Amino acid sequence: MIRKIHHLPKVITKPFSKSYYHQPGTLPGTIIIDENAEPPNIILIDYNQTTLIREQITNPEDCANYLDTESVSWVDVQGLGNQDILERLGKVFDLHPLVLEDVVNMVERPKIEDYEDQLVIIARMVVPKERGYGFYSEQVSLVLGQHYLLTVQEEPEYDCFEGVRTRITKGKGIIRKQGSDYLAYCLLDAIIDGFFPILELYGEHIEELEEEVIVKPTPQTLQKIYQIRRELLQLRRAIWPQRDTINFLIRDSSELISDEVRIYLRDCYDHALQVMDMVETYRELASGLMDVYLSAVSNKMNEIMKFLTVVSSIFIPLTFVAGIYGMNFNTEKSPYNMPELNWYWGYPLCLGLMAIIACGLIFFFWQRGWLSNSVRMKRD
Repeated sequence: MIRKIHHLPKVITKPFSKSYYHQPGTLPGTIIIDENAEPPNIILIDYNQTTLIREQITNPEDCANYLDTESVSWVDVQGLGNQDILERLGKVFDLHPLVLEDVVNMVERPKIEDYEDQLVIIARMVVPKERGYGFYSEQVSLVLGQHYLLTVQEEPEYDCFEGVRTRITKGKGIIRKQGSDYLAYCLLDAIIDGFFPILELYGEHIEELEEEVIVKPTPQTLQKIYQIRRELLQLRRAIWPQRDTINFLIRDSSELISDEVRIYLRDCYDHALQVMDMVETYRELASGLMDVYLSAVSNKMNEIMKFLTVVSSIFIPLTFVAGIYGMNFNTEKSPYNMPELNWYWGYPLCLGLMAIIACGLIFFFWQRGWLSNSVRMKRD
């Protein structure tokens, strides 16, 4: 078996799930099983235009009877918690040890590898959380053969392939008339389309944050902005190499992909580009929210300082008047020593003078527009 590795443009990524790795010097093809991984659940769907077989597989060797038939066999493995079953599956499907290593080790970036009679596709699937924002992310591996497709999922709970299973079961569309390459396209298309509901939620979340940043920015708002930027970065790391993977399937000359399916893959490629554009747009908006937040906090501080300055400006002349008449000069020594202290109406006149000064300053500030807020939020 000749192994052809097609290197896609390098994208620096970090693990999407729990990080584990090989120790230096580990033999190639070594499988690492996460101790918290779910036990494998193997489901076989074998179909053609007229017949359909769906059964639960407990013995991996039972799949061998379906691999050489003219019908399409989809073997879906959900969970990676049993090394013995995974190694037996590798023997049944004649998987290269490095393929089995990539399939099991859940830190792989999306990529594609050509093994003459097999195409190995590593993809990243995202599923929105049931409540609130955020998403679950897991690796999905596809091994495409002439008449079969092996898929290996990290978790059995989160899945976006139910629509494809329904189409097969009910015979909707042309999926029952096509081969295993069309089934691989359907699964890749479901993975790419799974990004759109998540991005729609993030679009709504960003709109809410925009209003919150302008109207009432708080330290919690800043934390939300950082959180959404990190999650959008994860989405970008997932979709960017998958776009290159689909582009390779369109341009590659592998006999496992028919010309008709390549036309469908072009549509899937367009969807991947749309997802990338949306992710980049939302990342720019999230980065812009940071600048808006800093500006809003600065404006809020300026409003506070302006208010304090206005109050201080009003009380400065009042303090001056009160200070003058608080010196208590003795009028018996000289008629120039504050004769107002002996006036009958001196106290009310002093208070009236202070009130006139204060009202005059308030009116002056109001005419200048210094008492109104400089930033106002217009709501539709």
